[in-house]
Amino acid sequence: MKVFMVIGEILKPNLETSFKKEVIAIKPEHAVEKVYAELGSKHRVKRFHIKIMRVEEVPLDKIENLLLRKLVVGEERVGK
Repeated sequence: MKVFMVIGEILKPNLETSFKKEVIAIKPEHAVEKVYAELGSKHRVKRFHIKIMRVEEVPLDKIENLLLRKLVVGEERVGK
């Protein structure tokens, strides 16, 4: 599994904000789908209100989310 950083913005009439989200996925397309699902679930945002700017793979040593780092890298390498 790889970690992807999905960068984009939400363009709703009453909410305009940018976001950066790290997700675990196999391919960039799966990462985008996961972001659509999470934002739609948590913030009630429809897909056409979400604009994805970029999707990039995050190197193992640059993963910011500690939980994702622990899942991908393993517990013995976290913090070194």
